[in-house]
Amino acid sequence: MGGVPVNERGPRGGCWERCNAKINLTIVRFIEENTKPVKNETGDKSKTDATTVKTKVLQDLIINNGGGLINSWVDSMRACSPTHLKSLMKQSSWLTEHPSALDMFEEILHVSEGKQIVMFLDYDGTLSPIVDDPDRAFMSKKMRRTVRKLAKCFPTAIVSGRCREKVYNFVKLTELYYAGSHGMDIKGPEQGSKYKDDKSLLCQPATEFLPMIDEVYQKLVDKTNFTPGANIENNKFCVSVHFRRVDEKNWSDLANQVRSVMKDYPELRLTQGRKVLEIRPIIKWDKGKALEFLLESLGYANCTDVFPLYIGDDRTDEDAFKILRERRQGLGILVSKIPKETNAFYSLQEPDEVMDFLQRLVEWKQLRSGA
Repeated sequence: MGGVPVNERGPRGGCWERCNAKINLTIVRFIEENTKPVKNETGDKSKTDATTVKTKVLQDLIINNGGGLINSWVDSMRACSPTHLKSLMKQSSWLTEHPSALDMFEEILHVSEGKQIVMFLDYDGTLSPIVDDPDRAFMSKKMRRTVRKLAKCFPTAIVSGRCREKVYNFVKLTELYYAGSHGMDIKGPEQGSKYKDDKSLLCQPATEFLPMIDEVYQKLVDKTNFTPGANIENNKFCVSVHFRRVDEKNWSDLANQVRSVMKDYPELRLTQGRKVLEIRPIIKWDKGKALEFLLESLGYANCTDVFPLYIGDDRTDEDAFKILRERRQGLGILVSKIPKETNAFYSLQEPDEVMDFLQRLVEWKQLRSGA
């Protein structure tokens, strides 16, 4: 492809200069349009893809509206556990549809040619291994060095369900964008980013829900106090109920305890992650909206010369994968050792493979830049 790639023109070249004058107004409009309460979504699903339909039925219909059907969610979680997995798709067949991003690295470079790559990374299960104790989900020093190098090459954001301050304390890199609480708490780099001076960037579209979230958190702590292994995590704009250390025979009881608290809070909703229930405000905001907001903030709102790459392992990352498919721009990469329904294009099996992929991107960029 002709022309000089955007990522070699300097941080304020090309699309950035065209968009700069309208960024602040565009961001304000974007937040206003996307923080309206979500209405009941059990109506017309004809325009929704199969993956989203199944996800919404599981998350919103069963968990929020059908107390007697809570066991359906538990059965789904149990079925997704490697010790119980009875996959409808063979691994080889699934890899044909979602090949390794490492094997397809040259193809990914080809489709991103001439465009500014922007990196979006989940944390747990992507940059760090999944562990029983969420407070000990440390990333390796080697991974941290790799992400630091990555941020020198491309605008890079961490998009996590964790509280923003908590994920920052795990990563400890000031040059990154951080989107915590599933994107409901976004902050720009403190220092060291060469792409945009965004120290003042702060997006918190669910601030009004903070007192309610704190109240629910305390009620859940009290309610689940006698369930061995239950872990309730306050992630500022959402609450996470971890099942990972709970005996499987107690999963249904714990799920029902959660729902008994939630029935008094119609302005909050339950969604499902990997052995976790997430309690969030009912607003139209998720990791996909966070991705779009960050692209707006960087000046790439309506640009064709930008290539977002999103890597994540969780059900909540599907919102971002879906946005990329709808935009027909960039790629989603799912981190998983087992076949899953996904809107991602490619796959990686574990954080070590994620690190290998990121290192190859850094090496490619350094070679292109003559570093």
